[in-house]
Amino acid sequence: MAYPAGYRYTKEHEWISVDGAAGTVGITDYAQSSLGDIVFVELPKVGDVLEAGKIFGSVESVKAVSDLYSPASGTVTAVNEELKDAPEKVNADANGTWMLKLDLKDAGELDKLLSAAEYEAFVSEETGH
Repeated sequence: MAYPAGYRYTKEHEWISVDGAAGTVGITDYAQSSLGDIVFVELPKVGDVLEAGKIFGSVESVKAVSDLYSPASGTVTAVNEELKDAPEKVNADANGTWMLKLDLKDAGELDKLLSAAEYEAFVSEETGH
């Protein structure tokens, strides 16, 4: 699986793409393939304040409900409203389907996240592949 090199990753399988002080968050391709067909995505509201490592929502699939963890602290500036009616977009393109955007509180938090290569190695260890 290819993980975009410009993203940073969490061990809970979220990604964040950063542009200046703004971050865009989604789940990894590994996460969506592990979950199976996604049927519902619960996201925070614009204006909500998220804390790095804390739950911000959930993804429900035909197999299970999984919590979503914020890769960074900040204030939600946008949520992907399309996912309310079309949660399967995450399955179709996990790396390209964003869930929320936020203004980062502390860009230094990103240094604690995994690079694409580190994340790929982490997934390999976790799956034994």
